[in-house]
Amino acid sequence: MVWRSPEQVKIPFFFRNGHLQSIFPSVFRRVKLKPDRTQRVETPDEDFVDVDWYGDDANHRSVKKLLIISHGLEGHSRRPYVQGMARAALQRGWAVAAWSFRGCSGEPNRNLVTYHSGHTDDLRLVIQNAVELGYHSIALCGFSIGGNKTMLYLGREIAQKAPQVKAAVVLSVPFDLISTADKLALRSNRIYMRYFLTSFSEKFAQKAEAFPGQIDVSGFSKIRTFAEMDERYTAPLNGFASALDYWEKSSSLPWLGEVNVPSLLISAKDDPFLTPECFPSDKSIESDFLHFAYPQSGGHVGFMGVSNQPEYSGEYWSEQAALNFLDTKMAVD
Repeated sequence: MVWRSPEQVKIPFFFRNGHLQSIFPSVFRRVKLKPDRTQRVETPDEDFVDVDWYGDDANHRSVKKLLIISHGLEGHSRRPYVQGMARAALQRGWAVAAWSFRGCSGEPNRNLVTYHSGHTDDLRLVIQNAVELGYHSIALCGFSIGGNKTMLYLGREIAQKAPQVKAAVVLSVPFDLISTADKLALRSNRIYMRYFLTSFSEKFAQKAEAFPGQIDVSGFSKIRTFAEMDERYTAPLNGFASALDYWEKSSSLPWLGEVNVPSLLISAKDDPFLTPECFPSDKSIESDFLHFAYPQSGGHVGFMGVSNQPEYSGEYWSEQAALNFLDTKMAVD
């Protein structure tokens, strides 16, 4: 199957707006998909992550392709964009494991530490769990910071990468966390910052109750940017010296050139979160493994535009492009 470039897909004129593309699918899209089972995977530090499984057949794991999906910031495994990609994979005969980061599956995680953009241990654990179940042919898909984690795993942890991982697709990735934090602080992105900070305030309040005296949430309502929040919470809770130290050590951009499996990087040029640094190219990175797709419209994890193929009714073009790419690359392996 030949992968069709997303630039060839026609987007309705009234949806050619980055903010609308980012917000409309998140609020109004409905994907009717129920996991076959949810597995709780225990972590070495006595915490946990939850994994939703679709199309998992114990008798055919060794010959079935598996797609592991990582969601975005303050998302979870049942967000519409995750389930849309899961449904597209299922329609093509894949099994799917969509996992939620610590504290994102509806239940607070057990430890004081939080998930963050550069934490790849849990992704590695989810992959190893799949390998132990019997999957030999695995692809990764990551949205936003889930994509950043995916590319960090593939590039920074190349020596530890499971050989069963054959390909990847990442979408709307903030490859450079420093510049994206600055862009999200702009007045034009206030609606997104308000959403993220409201969600984080609830989680930090839960942690303050669970760990008395170890986290102070007084004055959280005055925080307006990731710079302020990461400096006060994310960095110290996760062993970083500062917000800048966290961003520098957790950005996947410096590691893209180390990736050694076919990987498709999809980002829309009208993404309100991303900066020019988040659009690497053949000119900036020499690699035989990276493929770039930068359509004019798509917003942040939006990519509206329904497939015109009847057998794939309801798919967004990003889902069709992603699975076409993965099917092609996995078939070559």
